[in-house]
Amino acid sequence: MRKSESPFSGLILIRLLSFILVMGLLSACSGGLLDPKGPIGDAQRSILLNSFVIMLFVVVPVIVLTLAFAWWFRASNSRAKYSPEWVYSGRIEFIVWAIPALVVMFLGGIAWVGSHDLDPWVPIESDKQTVEVQVISLDWKWLFIYPNEGVASVNELIVPAARPVHFSLTSATVMNSFFVPQLGSQIYTMAGMESQLYLQAHEPGEFDGLSAQFSGEGFPDMHFKMRAVSEYDYVTWLRNIQASGERLDTTAYWALHEPGVERQPRFYGAVEPGLFHSVMMQSHTLPKPKDGAVSPVGTHSH
Repeated sequence: MRKSESPFSGLILIRLLSFILVMGLLSACSGGLLDPKGPIGDAQRSILLNSFVIMLFVVVPVIVLTLAFAWWFRASNSRAKYSPEWVYSGRIEFIVWAIPALVVMFLGGIAWVGSHDLDPWVPIESDKQTVEVQVISLDWKWLFIYPNEGVASVNELIVPAARPVHFSLTSATVMNSFFVPQLGSQIYTMAGMESQLYLQAHEPGEFDGLSAQFSGEGFPDMHFKMRAVSEYDYVTWLRNIQASGERLDTTAYWALHEPGVERQPRFYGAVEPGLFHSVMMQSHTLPKPKDGAVSPVGTHSH
């Protein structure tokens, strides 16, 4: 009589193919968390990979022992000892509980240290001057204000490479989430509140920024480009924008405040002083372009 094929051989094959597929996808990843381009992203990748390795100390033995037990206690193995009255082993219980306990301790330590080292409010140590950028999330676009330079942009963020960037973030409408995966540290923007974040790009490059919080109809198109450029290119860009003549005043802000998706970046060579603070405090009154009515910032309804 022909022996039937063990079902565990098919299970092994499926797991092996799954493992190869996952590793192939990870190795092909670019532009995401596993391809960091800044010090914050580097640290977050280290935490992710360290946590993955630590958890393998539980996952790998469990998989190996499951397959080993299934093979050893197969029906055709006459050497396997059958002990129907066996109920307890102190040695096995110690191993079963000690390893997960150690894993939890190591993971907890990594989370504790990482949460303090990567606090979004902690400045990045550098001998170069930090760039200040104020971020306002709108429906469905991102407004970036450079308070020291007096310029602003929509859906395109230009920063000098190898210099820390300090973001002050708020929302003029619903809660949103600012995220540049390759640089790290997703952070929320909320109306009436100010969040802070420090990021830095190691070298010149272009990075995808996005909203990681669902905010309505235009959410899929609420993304932006972050370009890290050389110091020369950054100064040249500032001068070109400052010479553009377009001003971000209350009327221009109300035009941006209207729900809609911006397909092309927009730039302003001058910004009304205190605009970000007024939006964040919801204390600034802006005349609507259509009828001249006065409405407070942040009370936009959908």
